[in-house]
Amino acid sequence: MLRNESRLIGYLSAIAPIVLVACLSALQSSAQTRTVKVATSNAPLSLSLTSDTNAVTACADNGAPQVRLTAKAVSPGGYPIKYKWSTSAGTIMGEGPVVTWNLAGLKPGYHKASLDIQSVGSEGACEAFSSVSVLVNPCAVVQPVCPAIEIVCPTTIGIDQPLTFSSRYSGGVPANINPAYNWTISAGTIIEGQGTSTIKVDTTGLAGQTVRASLSMGGYTLECAADCGVTIPLPKLNSRKFDEFPDISRNDEKARLDNFGIELQSDPTATAYVIVYPGKSSKRGEVQDHANRVVEYLVHSRGLDQRRIVTLVGPARDALFVELWITPQGATPPNP
Repeated sequence: MLRNESRLIGYLSAIAPIVLVACLSALQSSAQTRTVKVATSNAPLSLSLTSDTNAVTACADNGAPQVRLTAKAVSPGGYPIKYKWSTSAGTIMGEGPVVTWNLAGLKPGYHKASLDIQSVGSEGACEAFSSVSVLVNPCAVVQPVCPAIEIVCPTTIGIDQPLTFSSRYSGGVPANINPAYNWTISAGTIIEGQGTSTIKVDTTGLAGQTVRASLSMGGYTLECAADCGVTIPLPKLNSRKFDEFPDISRNDEKARLDNFGIELQSDPTATAYVIVYPGKSSKRGEVQDHANRVVEYLVHSRGLDQRRIVTLVGPARDALFVELWITPQGATPPNP
């Protein structure tokens, strides 16, 4: 008989919740040796134990995880029932058949809450035992996420004028980061705002170049960055008058054309414009002859490519007059 009872107890211990019941008569309670009988379907003291959940997640920022435990116990004679709660970990809050089990700070895994009840009547004392297990899940790892960073490029760009780059951001995980601003630029010098959301860049001497501002947002475990670039315009090119003279001697004219040719040779991309203004008393063909004479000297004596020389005829003046112009590549030609 004892062997069968041992087998039954081992079988019941593997079932959650576990309920064990034992009753002792008044005579048995006075003896030194107590006889424990495992409850059958006709047990004199019944007990069931339930929890409102069988799993919780114990995260520090989600508050203390708690489980509500409810015991349903029935004494056959209607005698008072005493409740004694215990746990493998955590804290029981409250007394009686309904309590709260606080699992704050517990390691992930299964934890057990146990209940012993006792009912004492005229015929002796009855006891029952039950337990329930709850799984504590580990917190999900929060993956870092970069914020959405936007750099606002300047729209007003002038030669040798400072540029202002500003930034704004939204989102990001974790959300309580106090970001650190680290700016770098491809050209120029940061003169204000390093370490803040807005910088000012000196662009002196950077005409025609692109200035790119890059922002690295510190404070996150990821590389959070953005950039923006603008191009400084080139100075506006204009034609310039190099020399002008009336109908002078041939030798004086050659001396002026020599200087003109030297200047043109220093910029092989520039175009020479020779404007001849006829005099009111100029003879027919005199203007064209004078223009041809200038071109011939520049080509044969100064070695200029004739394709770089353009001749124009201006409106009549009191006397014949010559203007020598140099037009850089991309500049607007002179308009006599």
